[in-house]
Amino acid sequence: HETAARLQGERKEGIKEIVPAFSSLTVYYDPVVAGNYADVCAWLRENIGSTGQAARHSTRTIVIPVCYGGEFGPDLADVARFHGMTEDEVVALHSSGRYRVYMIGFSPGFAYLGGLSPRLATPRRPVPRTTVPAGSVGIAGGQTGVYPLATPGGWQLIGRTPLRLFDPHREKPSLLSAGDIVEFRRITAEEFARWREEHDDGRH
Repeated sequence: HETAARLQGERKEGIKEIVPAFSSLTVYYDPVVAGNYADVCAWLRENIGSTGQAARHSTRTIVIPVCYGGEFGPDLADVARFHGMTEDEVVALHSSGRYRVYMIGFSPGFAYLGGLSPRLATPRRPVPRTTVPAGSVGIAGGQTGVYPLATPGGWQLIGRTPLRLFDPHREKPSLLSAGDIVEFRRITAEEFARWREEHDDGRH
């Protein structure tokens, strides 16, 4: 992600977009403006080679409030049972971690988070849900994440946040970006409802 940030700062004319993923970058370019494939590769080699000397870009820490269990986390009991834990132990472990946003994908604003404790790694549901409510916090394999929009999905749902992670009407639609650090903070159902009231249904 530091490489992507550096390339953004040194962007060659005709480079349309630079998209970081887990361990790769996708570069979209206009060959009429940026030159041919060899020209773009030469620019990449020159700038990627200099990223080691670049100053590290600032990392944001985003705290996401989550109401765990109950109607907001219908799979919390199953996850706890799978690991031989209590529900409170699952919540304590999940909310004590610091997670890095590796990439945005699957749906607009969906952040793939790394850093889940191996003790919480849980298989996906055998039958996906046709609709997962926006804001749902889930676990699938060794990853955790938050559904920014109501979409189908097979992750194990353990809670929900009142925050709106994706809003096309905001200047920056996605709350999270690749490279951000995410922390989850447990809240009660009453705090969830109050947050929604005070923040206009989760908008920032």
